[in-house]
Amino acid sequence: MIDTNTTPADAGFSMPAEWAPHSGCVMVWPARLALWKDRLDEAKRDYATVARAIAAFEPVIMLCNPGQSAEVIALCGAGVEPLEVPVDDSWARDSGPAFVTNDRGDLAAVKFGFNAWGERWHPHDQDALIPDRIAAHLGIPLFRAPFVLEGGAFFVDGEGTLLTTEQCLLNPNRNPTMSKEEIEQGLRDYLGVSKIIWLPYGHSLDVGPAGTDGHVDGVAQYIAPGRVLLEVPTDPASTEYLRARANLARLGEARDAAGREIEVALLDPHVDSEVSFANHYLADGAVIVPIGGDAHDEPVLEFLRTSYPGREIVGVPGATIAFGGGGPHCITQQIPAPTTRSAR
Repeated sequence: MIDTNTTPADAGFSMPAEWAPHSGCVMVWPARLALWKDRLDEAKRDYATVARAIAAFEPVIMLCNPGQSAEVIALCGAGVEPLEVPVDDSWARDSGPAFVTNDRGDLAAVKFGFNAWGERWHPHDQDALIPDRIAAHLGIPLFRAPFVLEGGAFFVDGEGTLLTTEQCLLNPNRNPTMSKEEIEQGLRDYLGVSKIIWLPYGHSLDVGPAGTDGHVDGVAQYIAPGRVLLEVPTDPASTEYLRARANLARLGEARDAAGREIEVALLDPHVDSEVSFANHYLADGAVIVPIGGDAHDEPVLEFLRTSYPGREIVGVPGATIAFGGGGPHCITQQIPAPTTRSAR
């Protein structure tokens, strides 16, 4: 029996890296008209494209409001399982649970507080219940963390290291009564990590009504143990030019939980690119990456082929999802395969 009244770390659980084997993926069907406005149908079309791309490599569960299963099946195909539950919005990475495993191969979910990115959107009470509903659907235990955290705000390497940004996690609209040290302890307790690397910044434009206050998945991706992909534009006209260099300097100073220096793969996004290429999803055997449909795409796709040897690089339309405030990583949450592993 797993004691969910303790922390995942105390119960022997930790979060695997995103490149570890998956048993599936969770998504949420676009729902908030106030966000998508006249692009809601476009959003559904592009979410469906992402879902079909992922379903070629792993099962997809698509949460949707009651009565929308037929629409999900029609647009996504038979490889995507609709799950009718009330939802407010469509960002599974942030409102959904984090999944953790232990050395015996058990799978559990972790529910963090969800306040719609600093009380930006209302209502969000149904989204706050998504972890409970997914855990019940999968029949797995659910741990409840006593602080706010979105999944797009961090990456783990599965070996004890977590990457995040000060811009987001230290914003007082998330956990105003918690110190940096208390937030670090919460990350250790509920994700099973031992070392936190703090980048100064997420994306500079990731503010305002549709923003997240600098999620790390807008500028970076943990691609292998000791290796981080970081968007670092070479064009001084980019709004990220100085911020990216501050992030690069911080990574240069960092050591991970294993004592390794961090190798950084530098991705140079074009100043006119609409999408965040770093905001990609690692499916089993593939990388699902947003593209803008222009000449800036191919150099990035080739860069990712080199960065992810052995994975198929699959481009999906990114402009509409970027309009909503994210990319393929933001709208997905991997379910790790509950395989046994050696004790750390």
